[in-house]
Amino acid sequence: MISASVWRAIWLAGVVFLIWPPTELLAGTTASSIGRIDEPFGLFTSMVTTGTLLEKWLKVEREVDDERLLLKICGDDRASCRSRTALQFLTIVDSARVLAGRARLGEINRAINLTIRPMSDLALYGEEDVWSPPLATLAEGAGDCEDYAIAKFVALQEAGVSIVDLRIVILRDDIWEEDHAVVAARLDGNWLMLDNRHMVMPEDHQVRKYYRPIFLLDHNGVRRYSGSPSIPDSSHEHERAVGQLPH
Repeated sequence: MISASVWRAIWLAGVVFLIWPPTELLAGTTASSIGRIDEPFGLFTSMVTTGTLLEKWLKVEREVDDERLLLKICGDDRASCRSRTALQFLTIVDSARVLAGRARLGEINRAINLTIRPMSDLALYGEEDVWSPPLATLAEGAGDCEDYAIAKFVALQEAGVSIVDLRIVILRDDIWEEDHAVVAARLDGNWLMLDNRHMVMPEDHQVRKYYRPIFLLDHNGVRRYSGSPSIPDSSHEHERAVGQLPH
C-alpha cells in the first residue's frame, strides 16, 4: 500500500502543476539564472575580435599605460614634475577624489568638459579618426567626443572609481545619422551617462530615447550591442561610421 506521506507528496505535486505549468516553471528558472544584464542599457553584447575600432582602442590603452607612468612620477614628486599637462590632470583628479558617489562623477564630468574645447580631428591633426590619451588631449586643449570620453574614463579610475563600473559607449543618433561617444559610470546599480555636451548625467534609459547604443569599450576590450551592424575588417566604412564622431 502507498503510505499517507506518499499520497500527500503526490497531491502537492498536482497542485503545483495546476498553478504553475511546466513551461512557466522552466521560464522562472531561466530568468532567475540569467538575471538582469548588468551593462549599460541592459542589452546583450558580443565580443569584437577584429576591426578598426578594436585596433584603435588597444592602441589608446597602450598610450594610457605610458601616461600612467608619468602621472605616477609626477604624483609622487609634484615639485619636480615638468609636465604641465600631468599636473593639470592630477589637479582634476584631486578635486574629485575627495568627493564620493554622484558628486565625484559630476566633478570629473564638469572639469573635463570645461578643460577641453570641442574640435574635430581634421581641424586638430589634419586627419580623421585620431584617438588620444588624456595628457595628449590636454596638451592640445581640444578634442572630439571620444577624446573627452577617454579622458573621463581614465580620470575616474585615478579618482578611485572601480574600473568594473566604467564603460565607454558609442551611441548612434539615427535621426541625424551620427555617432557619439560618452562614458557610462555605474552608481548604486544604475548607469549614468557622462557627456561632453552637457553637465547633467542622465541614466541610460533616459538617453535611450534619443540614441541607440552600438559599441561598448572597457578594460575587457570592445563589444558590439546586439542588433548593431558588424564591423568591416578591411574597408573604410567603419571609420566613416564610427571614426568621424561629432563633438
